[in-house]
Amino acid sequence: MHINESAENYLETILILSKEKPVVRSVDIAEELNFKKSSVSVAMKNLREKEHITVTKEGFIYLTESGREIAEMIFERHELLTGWLVSLGVDKKTAADDACRIEHVISKESFEAIKKHVL
Repeated sequence: MHINESAENYLETILILSKEKPVVRSVDIAEELNFKKSSVSVAMKNLREKEHITVTKEGFIYLTESGREIAEMIFERHELLTGWLVSLGVDKKTAADDACRIEHVISKESFEAIKKHVL
């Protein structure tokens, strides 16, 4: 299941927002990511076509099983890598920024090895 970094970020954002809000809308995603609504609209269309999200007629966005799986994987990587870098002495902002880049390119094998070592 290959998906690009941008799509992973959108799915992760939907997951995070769904934990904070009763429903997630495109405008919420645009505000969270500081993106134009038109850009988010195009991304949501692509995610819907790939069946990673569903969108109700009211515009409420929900992760499908495949979308949730990807979002939770990226979120877990982000949280673990950020915490690990902070524990190594990296400041929290830099650690979060670096984790955001690493989480998309690290192999499953390498992530699992780090996870095993850290936990």
